[in-house]
Amino acid sequence: QVQLVESGGGLVQPGGSLRLSCAVSGTIFSISTMAWYRQAPGKERELVAHITSTYNTNYADSVKGRFTISRDNAKNTVYLHMNSLKPEDTAVYYCNLRRGNLEVWGRGTLVTVSS
Repeated sequence: QVQLVESGGGLVQPGGSLRLSCAVSGTIFSISTMAWYRQAPGKERELVAHITSTYNTNYADSVKGRFTISRDNAKNTVYLHMNSLKPEDTAVYYCNLRRGNLEVWGRGTLVTVSS
C-alpha cells in the first residue's frame, strides 16, 4: 500500500523560505509522477508543481522562479523548495503520486506566510 507523508510546513515571514518534504512508502516511487498541490481557504485545490519519473518539471505561473520541486529516488522523497514566500502562498500543501490509474494523496501540511 502506498502512503504519502508530508512535513516541513509552518509559519514563515514574507520573503522567507521553507522546504516541504513528502516521504513515500512502497516500491513505485521512482516510476511515478510526483506533484505538489495547494488549497488556500475558500479556494479550489491547485497544482503547484510536478516532476516526472524522468525529472521533467512543470510549475504554476504564480510560483515560477520562486519554488523548485526535486526528488530523491534513493530516499523515496519529493521536495518543494519555496523561496521569496508571499502571504498569498498561505495554504495547505498536498503531496500527490500518480502512476497509471493509481493516484494517492497525502494529508497535507499547512504553510502560513505572515508577519
